[in-house]
Amino acid sequence: MLRTVKVLLILAVGIWGLIGAFGNLGDWPGVVAKVRETTSMSTWPGGGDNWRATSNLIVVYLGAAMIPAAKLLSGVLCLIGAWRMWRARMAGGTAFERAKKFALAGCGIALLMLFAGWIVVADTWFQGWRSESLRSTALGAAFRYAGFVGMIALFVAVRDNLDES
Repeated sequence: MLRTVKVLLILAVGIWGLIGAFGNLGDWPGVVAKVRETTSMSTWPGGGDNWRATSNLIVVYLGAAMIPAAKLLSGVLCLIGAWRMWRARMAGGTAFERAKKFALAGCGIALLMLFAGWIVVADTWFQGWRSESLRSTALGAAFRYAGFVGMIALFVAVRDNLDES
């Protein structure tokens, strides 16, 4: 039963990644605008005058492209992991542990994108914490997603009883 729950949680992360990636691609202008808003630091008084502020199109489009790319990669890895975990759920503990690798890698990619992209770059480097609009939307969502994905990854990573089949 516990293994089935782990599979379903990873499946949920995979679906989140795919829905998020397709949503970002479907609203590409919105994603680019939000990244431009973040990098230009224009949503709080004096931010646009900061030496870190940039509207460089390469920076903006690279940042925007990394968001759906990371979600897509995370989603695909989690779906592969969920499938492997499902197939190994009745096998011995060692086989189930091996089956988790893709799932945990997918969660790791999601956490990397959410933490490095939104917390380190957007919130810290571009001081998104100063912006009411960024703080209440993108940064808040990134923190929530990272919390859930991280908790799921930790729960799934807990080793099953290896003597149990």
